[in-house]
Amino acid sequence: MININEEVSRCLLCADAPCGQKAARAIRALRFDNRWIAAELLDQLAEQDLQEAEKACIHYDRPIRIAELKKAVKLQPEDNCPQTNLPSLEINFCDMVCENPFFLASSAICTNYEMVARALDAGWAGVFYKTICKQEIHEVSPRFDAVRKEGTPFIGFRNMEQLSENPYTMDFDILHRLKQNYPSKRIIASIMGQTEEEWIELAKMAESAGCDAVELNFSCPQMRLTGLGSDIGQNPELILFYTSYVKEAVNIPVIPKMTPNVMSMTSPALACFYAGAHGISAINTIKSITMSHDAEVSEKKTISGYSGKAVKPIALRMIYEMTGNPILQRAGVEKHMDISGIGGIETWRDALEFIQLGCRNVQVCTAVMQYGYRIIDDLILGLKHYMQERGIVELKKLVGEQLPNIVLPSHLDRDTMVFPKIDRDKCIGCGRCYISCSDGGHQAIEFNEERKPHIIGTKCVGCHLCRLVCPTGAISQAKRMPKPHK
Repeated sequence: MININEEVSRCLLCADAPCGQKAARAIRALRFDNRWIAAELLDQLAEQDLQEAEKACIHYDRPIRIAELKKAVKLQPEDNCPQTNLPSLEINFCDMVCENPFFLASSAICTNYEMVARALDAGWAGVFYKTICKQEIHEVSPRFDAVRKEGTPFIGFRNMEQLSENPYTMDFDILHRLKQNYPSKRIIASIMGQTEEEWIELAKMAESAGCDAVELNFSCPQMRLTGLGSDIGQNPELILFYTSYVKEAVNIPVIPKMTPNVMSMTSPALACFYAGAHGISAINTIKSITMSHDAEVSEKKTISGYSGKAVKPIALRMIYEMTGNPILQRAGVEKHMDISGIGGIETWRDALEFIQLGCRNVQVCTAVMQYGYRIIDDLILGLKHYMQERGIVELKKLVGEQLPNIVLPSHLDRDTMVFPKIDRDKCIGCGRCYISCSDGGHQAIEFNEERKPHIIGTKCVGCHLCRLVCPTGAISQAKRMPKPHK
């Protein structure tokens, strides 16, 4: 039995993949949670095509078993996977009509005209261009690091990169050309000043260049000088001060970018609201230190930004602190400011989670650095297909729909539980569930000589640690029921 996720995670996602366009696209679709696309493409490949694709596979141990993947993902007649008349992803963000909610985040993935143009051609709706400043930027080398787990692609990413190294006049010329050549796309300048006058000057230059909006970088965690980036974002008075001045200086939407390096988003968000901001971008990277042991022992370390899949739960919590906060709701924040969600977005399901918590727009960076602009195909198709399955024709219907389901710990159901159940056909007898339950749970799993786990109902508390560690998906949830009496 082939484990689909395990198999596709071995794929190197090669450039100009020698296994063939259809096979490569199918595997990428599986990697980014679009099974129906993969099934359709693999179904078009004959046995000989599959053999040739496996033979051509570039690999570090063995070829991807594409023929077995075809059998495993084959759609059944009852599967509802319509391929036509998919709904539009058009949505209004800060009074801007966007063809879809997917934007490039201000970072290394959008530093010149050619890069951004390729992304826009690929299908991205717009760009928050890499932060423009009047400082002379000198970057360090190397400046990236990754956190990995059990051979997986990196789950966390450390970034020591700062702002655009281009002369600021060059960057505004690039933005002007982008807007001229891509009038239907949304071109947003990210800026950072050191003084009130610089913030206003850069914002006016963005407006003169034809930018659709301006993002205020109050969040960069690794600035060389104090009083910049996240130093502002941690101070609501400075947020209010600089946002107000920029808002008065330009007529295009003003979108402060928030740092996660605060205890709560309430005060920063209120500051943006009272300053008249049209929206908020959140979050930027989290201050962190990584200790790479493959480098020289004497290599100096510093605090810098952490991003990637690992930060998504933190980002979602901070989004909720703005969209679901009663204080902000009473002030009317959600009615006057749109939220652009950032942090660990890799698949369309990741993006959906941000949208369901109230974001009308999402920004992607680290996933593009890993996999390239091409992931936009799966982001768009996955979200469209999800909407099609649910009968939703407008993306805005999904915005904030999960907010009512986020409750205080005191409001959770503590009188019932959900038992785990084991699928004997999928269980391979590895014993991972037994080890985790024995050493980190409630000793509620027996493991016999035949290597078959068995749930002890009188000991099980329904924590589902076993389900989370099972490598084959053999453990699932049973029905919720009243807790048994002790």
